Amino acid sequence: MTRVLLVEDDPAISEPLARAREGYEVLASSTGREALTNVEGADLVVLDLGLPDMDGLDVAREIRADGGRVPILILTARTDEVDMVVGLDAGADDYVT
Repeated sequence: MTRVLLVEDDPAISEPLARAREGYEVLASSTGREALTNVEGADLVVLDLGLPDMDGLDVAREIRADGGRVPILILTARTDEVDMVVGLDAGADDYVT
């Protein structure tokens, strides 16, 4: 089963995503520090940028700095192009299929 680490502090967003998990094991973290302790063994990280303890971009950077190669998908309300570029520079993955 695919293990997804969902990093989102808003329960209105995280709870439905964690429930809609057919075929996936979803581990929800509401802070960046919690996510960093739970990332080992994850097959995918779904990452919000606006976390209460640290910026999600810093979470992505720390995952990459520690050698983590897990795919990171950013889920955010930020819409500026600069945020997208910075997200990719921080280690988010850019997949086009």
